[in-house]
Amino acid sequence: MYTDIFRELVDIMHHDYAGYLDKKGWDNPEEFESKIMELERNSNLTPHSFLKIVEDYLLDFQDPHIFFNLIQAETQKKLDNGFRVRRYQDKLYVTTLSGEKRLKPGDAILSLNNTPIPELVRKHQRELMEMKAEREDWRKIIRNYDVAEIIHLDGSTEFMELKEYEKPEYVPQHTITKVAEDTLCMTLTDFNEPDTLTTLLSKHEQELAATKNLIIDVRINYGGSTLAYQSLEKYLFPDHKITIDMQDYFMNFNITDRNADFMIQSINEELTKIDNEEYRNSLTRWKEEVWVKHRGKGLVSIEDEEEYEITGTKSPKHIVVLTDNYCGSAGDIFVWLCKKSPKITVLGRPTMGVNDYSNLIDIKWNNQFQLMYPTSRLNQLDKRKPGAEPGIKPEIYIPWTPEHIRKDIDMCCAMEILNEKNKAHR
Repeated sequence: MYTDIFRELVDIMHHDYAGYLDKKGWDNPEEFESKIMELERNSNLTPHSFLKIVEDYLLDFQDPHIFFNLIQAETQKKLDNGFRVRRYQDKLYVTTLSGEKRLKPGDAILSLNNTPIPELVRKHQRELMEMKAEREDWRKIIRNYDVAEIIHLDGSTEFMELKEYEKPEYVPQHTITKVAEDTLCMTLTDFNEPDTLTTLLSKHEQELAATKNLIIDVRINYGGSTLAYQSLEKYLFPDHKITIDMQDYFMNFNITDRNADFMIQSINEELTKIDNEEYRNSLTRWKEEVWVKHRGKGLVSIEDEEEYEITGTKSPKHIVVLTDNYCGSAGDIFVWLCKKSPKITVLGRPTMGVNDYSNLIDIKWNNQFQLMYPTSRLNQLDKRKPGAEPGIKPEIYIPWTPEHIRKDIDMCCAMEILNEKNKAHR
């Protein structure tokens, strides 16, 4: 079973993945298939060990927009270490906790299995796929180690045996709260579907029309669909026509038979869940004009209109958008759009920058494993300089430091900017 799944997955990566031509010859599937076959032959292969082998294979493509997951079930739980870290210089600082109760935010990891963090950075460069400490993702790396050397906030140190905990389910956050007399804060952790955001904006319509300032926090945003935030776009721009040049996001789609079949099925399922008529029409049009029309043609250039116009609203007058590298996919494009507005200031860290290859397809095997891979490729990849830093860059860059754990430095900076803008317009 495992060998068959792996062979199909390799076929997908060699023919259906949007970057299959760019990355031809990067992978070595024979090595991984031999390992799987031997373990399967000896009945030593488990779902979790197969997951790790496939994840290792997929690293060859160096694309953070490819995911291979276990589908959580009663007999098959997703596990992690119960905390999340961020590197600053030679330490991994604990930023958030889920299941792990022995640590506190601000504690730091000095080594794993007696290997100092700088050495681990060199060892795991393939997995990290980043050149900047604040952008690194250590979750899967830490799971390969047994003991962490911890320095606690009080200065004490200990060697702590690492444990695994059931991974908590993601809880979306779509909120608008008042943070000052004339300032609202909107927090959006995804753009998965439009009805939630439309309902939120409708509920707070009078407040948005009356407020001077708005802070939009997408520092954590797991993406979704750009169609999902259409109802928000009018608030992002001034109350006159603004022309947006969309050539940065012209794409080639790999419209193979398999990709078209799965995408059409996925869109049809999505249409049964959506009430928003505008979104339904856009999604139906996308299905027909891209996936049905070009089914089986392989890489096809799909170019929408080069420009489109947006007429915004008078209020909010000033907007600050908070970004970080935990904002990706549709979140990347949202921040890119925000930078086109003269009434928005973007601050924080560059976004994740995963849209070189995007428009993911979701394939499942035996309701046990799930592969998500991109079907589109940005045309501008051909013009980009090698080694260019990924992500949409903020206008005001605030480097991440451990001080961010204790204090919301980004939010403080946002409030200062809004205060200055309000003074200048009195």
